[in-house]
Amino acid sequence: MKKKNIEKFNPSYFGPIAHRGFHDENATENGLKAFQNAIDMGLPFELDIHVTKDGKLLVCHDSELERTTGKKGIIEDLTFDEIRQNYRLLDGGVVPSFEEVLELNAGRSLIVAELKVYRKNYKKLAKAALPVLSKIQDKKSMALISFDPRALIRVRKTGMATALLLVKEHIWVWHFRHLFDSIDIDKRIVSCPKVCRYRKKHIVNVWTLENEQEYEAAKPYADAFTFQHFKPNCK
Repeated sequence: MKKKNIEKFNPSYFGPIAHRGFHDENATENGLKAFQNAIDMGLPFELDIHVTKDGKLLVCHDSELERTTGKKGIIEDLTFDEIRQNYRLLDGGVVPSFEEVLELNAGRSLIVAELKVYRKNYKKLAKAALPVLSKIQDKKSMALISFDPRALIRVRKTGMATALLLVKEHIWVWHFRHLFDSIDIDKRIVSCPKVCRYRKKHIVNVWTLENEQEYEAAKPYADAFTFQHFKPNCK
């Protein structure tokens, strides 16, 4: 049976996806070095998009910058220029804009972009993201994900594949799954019966696998696999 909306996904989605780029002690997560590593390895990669105080798109996992830069500051409370002038990643690189990642990638690897909502700013985030996403010609070169269905539903008009992120602690979001093309699910609940039933007709990605044992355990339950700290053996 052909799965629903599978035609919207790039074929490279159905395999390992490098979480926040292929990062290590020399390449900070969500930095240009980590993304270049993934590109060089021929891997799709996931990243996280925030919107700054002045409406610019910045790539970082946390709203709080301290973990990846060593300096406190909330992305949504700072302008893009304030961040660029006062913060550097631990590997010495800049905290990149979404546009800079797109330029670096130049369509070589599939990008899975997570919309990161902070203090219910889903409207502002989607409004900032839509003009950038609309310029991407190849709609299959990008997939869009979010924990917040209010942000994700606002970017469906791009024509790109969408996946609702689901975590064990907020499984109630499951009720919005049919608004989107697929789900992207916490590895702790990927094998639960209702996910298995959903997967019979829909695509399921699982996150975030940390070693080969977790990958092998997840293989029977998912179609795509987001990983970090190792490279799955997909033979």
